[in-house]
Amino acid sequence: MTRCLLRNSDTEWFLFREPRAVLTARCIADVVPMLKTAETFVTGQEGYAAGYIAYEAAPAFDRALQTHAPGGLPLLMLGLFDAPQRLSEPPLTASANAQAANWRMTTGREQYIAHLANIREQIALGNTYQVNYTTRLTADRALDAAALFADIAADAPYAALLEFSGHSIVSASPELFFRLDGAGLRCEPMKGTAERGLTTETDKAQASTLQASTKNRAENVMITDMIRNDLGRVARPGSVTAASLYDLRKFPTVWQMTSSVTALSDSTISDIFAALFPSASITGAPKASSMQLIKRLEDTPRNVYTGAIGWIGPNRTAQFSVAIRTALIEHATKTATYGVGGGIVWDSIPDDEYRECLAKSRVLATTSDDRNFQLLETLRWTPDSGFHLLDYHLDRLVASADYFDFCCDRRSILAQLNAAMATATAAALRVRLTVTRAGIATITMQNLSLPGKHTVLHIAKKPIDTGSPFVYHKTTQRRLYNEALDDVGPADDVLLWNKSGEITESSIANVVVRFGNKWVTPPVHCGLLAGTERRHSLSVGKITEEVVTLEQLRAADEIGLINSVRGWYPAELAAE
Repeated sequence: MTRCLLRNSDTEWFLFREPRAVLTARCIADVVPMLKTAETFVTGQEGYAAGYIAYEAAPAFDRALQTHAPGGLPLLMLGLFDAPQRLSEPPLTASANAQAANWRMTTGREQYIAHLANIREQIALGNTYQVNYTTRLTADRALDAAALFADIAADAPYAALLEFSGHSIVSASPELFFRLDGAGLRCEPMKGTAERGLTTETDKAQASTLQASTKNRAENVMITDMIRNDLGRVARPGSVTAASLYDLRKFPTVWQMTSSVTALSDSTISDIFAALFPSASITGAPKASSMQLIKRLEDTPRNVYTGAIGWIGPNRTAQFSVAIRTALIEHATKTATYGVGGGIVWDSIPDDEYRECLAKSRVLATTSDDRNFQLLETLRWTPDSGFHLLDYHLDRLVASADYFDFCCDRRSILAQLNAAMATATAAALRVRLTVTRAGIATITMQNLSLPGKHTVLHIAKKPIDTGSPFVYHKTTQRRLYNEALDDVGPADDVLLWNKSGEITESSIANVVVRFGNKWVTPPVHCGLLAGTERRHSLSVGKITEEVVTLEQLRAADEIGLINSVRGWYPAELAAE
């Protein structure tokens, strides 16, 4: 083990290096003895143990729990350390290497749906009530584990980067398996998922639908009850409590429903694992029969995926995550595997479950640029009128801050804008406002110059990805727009369009089109930013929303561009 980096809390990371020893279990019989050895070291040396326990280690704690035979990955690897280095931020590596991978799902849609039908048959027979069925994505190339961690995991509540000589593990887990602090023991099972909406409005609707879902609530309480029962095996009598139910947590691509169960316990770490492992949230109910079905339907071992990753410390402290959203990188074969799945019950809709897997895997498409961005607003200011459409700009800024979980104090931002303009003397200014995740605002300004001729629009070479939230929120993450401009070469501006052949926007403005005496603009669902000038023009009836195809645009009577800085200005299509 060369490095083990674990998020301990919202504000602290543990970095473990130079282990005294690395405990490795390659067979079931060695798992519990190795775990007890780690406990003995921690207790006797006031040290730490950190690493993982694979899903296939389950029979070590209960012979009734069936899994595939272990693959090449050890069932347990725990480094023994003196103490971790405590960091406020993780050391990150910026690299495009991780994103060059072509991830492929190993289970096709038809096979996935057939397996769900099999699970429903078993539910009908009374052999199970819920099964956490999973599949894999694979990448056939060497990945830089540190770069992949920076791209997909660094913001996760239980992020982990484990580097060994033969393999590396990158985990973006959002789920706590258990936390031990003295006698206090806490589990936070997750069950119930909804895809994030792309706009603030659709995102809130998705969250509300999940919160009210009878199916997801039933799943959640079923697994929470299992966790309560499992905790009862190691808890002081009467101490098991469901501290909260159906809490919603926001992640980059999904909403998750989480419950919290607490207990008081005097048991050892190995006894706690014997009672809880693997987590009921990634097996199903009942655990033993669900795991039998998982073994039959899933083609390969899960390895570290859905196992546990974490640390054991002095004075009865420990924290382990459920190893979901986790990639295993094999150095010798230059391959990587990432698991996705979900809980299947009688009323699960196969297409919905398949889409949920796709949503959970979308984190693999993120880059560090998708983390390291700022919110952006560009405003027009004049001495006579002040800021143009200021309330609309602040509305959008605050809504995007809520969507991305940025700190944003509207009153403070307004005060800073007004203070910045107190000494302005120019006739008209273009004011650029950026806000960081921590809520720090930066304001810059320059003299405003307006285009003196028709803007020539070059049609983008390829359709945009309308599934990216950065299309619908104004930020400094402008890769999509920059690439579209680069593709067309030197141009005034570029006209974007979606996979349905519908126009969306330009790189800096909303598009308005005249047919006869009617001006129209594409609706947001086509894939575009809801501009402030667009909002104003809609509110006063100057324009209406209407889908416009590329073919219709070519037959339009007039084309215009609108944004709050330049206002309304004419445009024309470049000759094709």
